[in-house]
Amino acid sequence: MRGLLNFAVRKILERNYRKLEFALENPHARQQYWFNYITQAASRTKFGKKYEFKSVKTYHEFTKRVPVHEYEDLRPYIEEMMKGRSDVLWRGVINWYSKSSGTTGGRSKFIPVPKENLKLCHNKGSTDVLSFLYHNNPGIDIFKRKNLIMGGNLEKYEHARQTKIGDISAVMLYHMPFLARLVFTPDIPTAMLEDWEEKIERIARIAKDQDVSFFGGVPTWTIVLFDRILELTGKSNMYEVWPNAKAYAHGGVGFDPYRARFHEYFPNGDFVFQEVYNASEGFFAAQGSFSEKGMYLLVDNGIFYEFAPMGPDGPVLDAVVPLEGVKEGENYSIIISSNGGLWRYMPGDVITFHSTAPYRISVVGRTRQYINAFGEEVMIGNTDRAIALSCKEFGTELVDYTVAPIYLEKGKKGAHHWLVEFAGNSPDTTRFASFLDKTLRELNSDYDAKRSHDLALQCLKLEVLPAGSFHRWMESKGKMGGQNKVPRLSNDRKHIEEILNFLKVRNKV
Repeated sequence: MRGLLNFAVRKILERNYRKLEFALENPHARQQYWFNYITQAASRTKFGKKYEFKSVKTYHEFTKRVPVHEYEDLRPYIEEMMKGRSDVLWRGVINWYSKSSGTTGGRSKFIPVPKENLKLCHNKGSTDVLSFLYHNNPGIDIFKRKNLIMGGNLEKYEHARQTKIGDISAVMLYHMPFLARLVFTPDIPTAMLEDWEEKIERIARIAKDQDVSFFGGVPTWTIVLFDRILELTGKSNMYEVWPNAKAYAHGGVGFDPYRARFHEYFPNGDFVFQEVYNASEGFFAAQGSFSEKGMYLLVDNGIFYEFAPMGPDGPVLDAVVPLEGVKEGENYSIIISSNGGLWRYMPGDVITFHSTAPYRISVVGRTRQYINAFGEEVMIGNTDRAIALSCKEFGTELVDYTVAPIYLEKGKKGAHHWLVEFAGNSPDTTRFASFLDKTLRELNSDYDAKRSHDLALQCLKLEVLPAGSFHRWMESKGKMGGQNKVPRLSNDRKHIEEILNFLKVRNKV
């Protein structure tokens, strides 16, 4: 039965790959198609009438009429929609919303997920991921066995009975196509449990006895799950639990700090690690070439893209360009207009282009998760890479980290303050900090310049946290799940002081 299913899925994915390949070879034509489609589809909405979408004929007209938005600009429209009003940002009544906080702070964001957006963006993106995977690995047979996905949970919306909210992973799991359900593990209710401690335990006990071939999820929670499975089974690596494991689709956070850990779980060199970029706002990119760096930008899934160059103080909004205007090696804040009702919207991610033929990107940071307190312009891609190389050098593994500035004071120089939690034994703190600082200087010339002769910045300060610290802090804030992440970089000390104060109080109890 599963052999027949795998054959049928392979044929579907082969057909989808041909369409995907055509789109990647004709990106500007597909972008023009979606620009025309979404503006006309929303022309009768409240937002479309305000900006006269009906008469928009060119990209230039669109940019002159519609300003670039952040979430707070669209929040009033979205709150109307969540209470049941139709034709606000997108046509019809929208009952499903993806909940995202982005970081541990601030109010939650609720992103509309119309049926059209779910089907033609998020679900299509998942199909594209599998199309890339099967095309590059002809012998792969993951639909002959079980596939495990670490999902979030759904919640009720108190102001309108028909409105449902949850992590985008939970929304997608709830609407999972029939063919995918046949090979999915665990069961849907378990996958969407709200209590993450209970969820991990139940998934571990179910999955340890399954023949899992493919799995996906945020690395941090996947590690917690695998460690529990190994504890329950007494096995030394995940291949001993799942001998037919073939591939892992990861996203949500930078993978470099976790790569060595996952190679220990799956020491076979044939195992495939596939990066994906599925945000609450849309499925933007997926790794389609495993010999080249970066992910293919998905240009045919209901999204029209723009890009704002990153300056010292953030996105430069008077220099926004469409896809054909980007340059390789430059950092951009991604801007989207979509069949989800988001218009010239900045999700907050910073990407760079490795190639423009075809368009391949990497996520290098957040518009608000970088450190530029001293003109050093350190992005999360720099710190992820530096900590990964340092862990490899010292033979250790990382749980998580966060970085904030130590401000310049009279008679004192500034520095970066790192809170780091290691898995297992910690390395020599002084030597590790020195190597990490040296590596970061090699990766970022601006940081290196500020560190020159200790004129502006001193060597970074490294503070090692006890095991479980980040987990307990996130739990104390009610921020558990794949859409909630430890903020890794900040230009102020709010988060780092909060963590240190939390641990100080906890230790006194």
